[in-house]
Amino acid sequence: MSDLNKASAEALEAARQSDQFAVMLAAVQAVQQQAPACQRQSPAPQSSGSAAKWVGIGAGASVFMIALAVSAVAVAISAVALTVCLLVLRSMWRDYQKGR
Repeated sequence: MSDLNKASAEALEAARQSDQFAVMLAAVQAVQQQAPACQRQSPAPQSSGSAAKWVGIGAGASVFMIALAVSAVAVAISAVALTVCLLVLRSMWRDYQKGR
């Protein structure tokens, strides 16, 4: 098959696809024109919910801050325990070095 034949076959396929796309586009536009009319007839009630939203945010932030505080206490306790352990080991090492 020559390059000219390939090009003409591809051009025909592109023309068929563009016709299909045009039909699909027309269908989508027809649906979009009908959809706003349906939405205007039965509007959905809107609720602000601003108070509930802020209560939820406050509760979530409180839980997060409590978890953060508990984590900080756990880190502090671990640091104290590690310090005591190191002091005891240092004392034992000094006693060992002195020959006791």
